[in-house]
Amino acid sequence: MYDKYSMKNGETLDTVAKKFNTNVGFLKSINNIYYDEQVRAGMDVIVPKNQDNYFNYYVIEKGDTLYEIGRKYNINPELLASMNGLEINDYIYPNQEILIPKSGYSYYITKEGDTLETVADTFKINQNKLLEENPTVYLMAGQIMVKRND
Repeated sequence: MYDKYSMKNGETLDTVAKKFNTNVGFLKSINNIYYDEQVRAGMDVIVPKNQDNYFNYYVIEKGDTLYEIGRKYNINPELLASMNGLEINDYIYPNQEILIPKSGYSYYITKEGDTLETVADTFKINQNKLLEENPTVYLMAGQIMVKRND
C-alpha cells in the first residue's frame, strides 16, 4: 500500500504529492512532517504505492520552457504547469523533474467543492469506474484524477 521515496534535489512535498496522486497534507501526516523546512534532498518519505503509472518523467534541460515541452509532447502548457504545481510563467530550472502525462488517459485536477459525482460527470463515467482508476481519492483541491481513454 505504501512505498519509500527518496526526495530529489529541487523537489518539494507538492511535486512529490502530484507524482503519487496524493496531497501535501496526507504526506505530512504519514511522515510526521510539521514544517516544510524539514524536507530536503536525499530524505526518504513514505508515499502511497501507485497502482498504475499514468505519467512519464521529464528532466528539464537548459533553455526549456513549459510551452516548448508542451508542444514537444502535445500537451496544453497550462495543464502541464498545473499538474506539476507550477504557474505557467514560473521559472523551471535544469535537472528539475516534471510529470508528463501519458497519452491514452484523460486528466482532471480537482477544485475546492468537487465531489465524486462532479468528477465522474466531467469524465463522463460512473463513480465506480472513477474509483477503479483512482484508488486513492481525497477530493482536496489539486489532486490529479485520471481516466483511461477506451
